[in-house]
Amino acid sequence: MDDLGAQLRQARLEAGVTLASIAARTCYSASHLSNVEAGRRTATPDIVLAYARALGEADVRRRDLLAAATIGPIAANDLIRNGFTAALAGHRDDVDRWRDRVDQYGREYMEIGADSLQIRLANDLVVMQQQLDSPIMWATAARALTTYGKTTKDPTEAIGWYDTARVTADRSNDLAVRVWVRGRAAIALAYEGAALPVAQRYADEAIGLSDRPSLGQLQALMARAHIAAGRGDTAAAIAADEDAQRIFDHTASPDDETSDAAVPAWRMATFRSMLYARLGLIHRGEQAQIDADRLRPASLTRFATHVELHRALMMAKAGDGPGGLAHARRAWAALPTNRRSQTLGLVLLEVERAAGQRR
Repeated sequence: MDDLGAQLRQARLEAGVTLASIAARTCYSASHLSNVEAGRRTATPDIVLAYARALGEADVRRRDLLAAATIGPIAANDLIRNGFTAALAGHRDDVDRWRDRVDQYGREYMEIGADSLQIRLANDLVVMQQQLDSPIMWATAARALTTYGKTTKDPTEAIGWYDTARVTADRSNDLAVRVWVRGRAAIALAYEGAALPVAQRYADEAIGLSDRPSLGQLQALMARAHIAAGRGDTAAAIAADEDAQRIFDHTASPDDETSDAAVPAWRMATFRSMLYARLGLIHRGEQAQIDADRLRPASLTRFATHVELHRALMMAKAGDGPGGLAHARRAWAALPTNRRSQTLGLVLLEVERAAGQRR
């Protein structure tokens, strides 16, 4: 599998399937898929799964092999089997049920481990790809893909899913979803301190699409604040945070809403807690941490660990590298393994770097 694009092309030609028919199963054009087959573009998991479905029942072995090559720990056979079972049975959930299911994933993301959520969401995405026949379904799939990106193991993989979510959202012609997908992806990467140029691009796209206050715009502005902080520009970071706070005053989610699609006051305080810890501004950071701990629902233990890591980062930034590092590692060890996340791991790494710089 050294050249996955060539393998895809060979499999397609042997099955007598056209590029146009593959394109119809994805949000990519035939010319893009031609570039994938030629090795000029990346063969992302959604593209490989589209090829897998299009190859037909006569080539089960190659279909399984191609899918397994890109989706790694997820059970490729189960994904393909579930997708074909749903297609052959002619079963279709209505749009409202799909939207409810994606809303539920957003709520579960806040409370359960990524691994369990990822497998179930991947299965639904395989089935959902076969039902993208309306703008609402494209919008729903875009939200699901964004959440799926948050369950992945590294920023590079997440970016692939965020890019797919952006294109999918554009197919929906739903401006609010287009802005939200970009804003959510931007704050996810910027909060982690990962791929700041990509986070900047997502944030700029979200803000450029609409000047109407929304949760997507809010998250894009917070992403800009974290990007500026990561680049050492304190004045720009504070200005973007103040812009985000003004949008938050118009768009804040209810305090009791626990969903990845929501930004209630405790989550806004968590964004700001990390921002001011990163900037080394103790007073502002401590106030954000107090607000986050006071307002956050007790069930969201993973986000309590976020704030403890922010405290550790502030300690390290203030000159107590060993104390900050010890505090961070205690907070990390206290969280059950199945509740840890890629984001928390990256924040811990940032604490370790800050502590090392102070030694």
